[in-house]
Amino acid sequence: MRLRRRDLNTVYLKKKVATTDDEGYEIVGWSEPVEVKMNVQNAGGTVNAQVYGKNLQYVKSCKYQGDDIVENRDENVGVCLFVDKDSEPDYKIISIQTYKTHKNIMLEKIVGNSDG
Repeated sequence: MRLRRRDLNTVYLKKKVATTDDEGYEIVGWSEPVEVKMNVQNAGGTVNAQVYGKNLQYVKSCKYQGDDIVENRDENVGVCLFVDKDSEPDYKIISIQTYKTHKNIMLEKIVGNSDG
């Protein structure tokens, strides 16, 4: 399987980074963005509807070819999909399925603390 270039979107991956300040408090931030290209679509289908229910509208299904995203390592990595690469990620990786020629990746919208 080969992904067509015209169908690929540029997204940026950001890992959570925890540091401590002078007083010993943990500060959680994001790493520098890593540019990757993947095919991003709205998630759909009967199985996804059963798994995600009402949250299906906040889930994206992606296809990716490359080595920057690895199964069992990069779940919960932030993804800047509809925001600038210098912003907080708006999606996170919730599952990665590795096949011989590509990876299926599911993204879920990160809901902020403020509901306004």
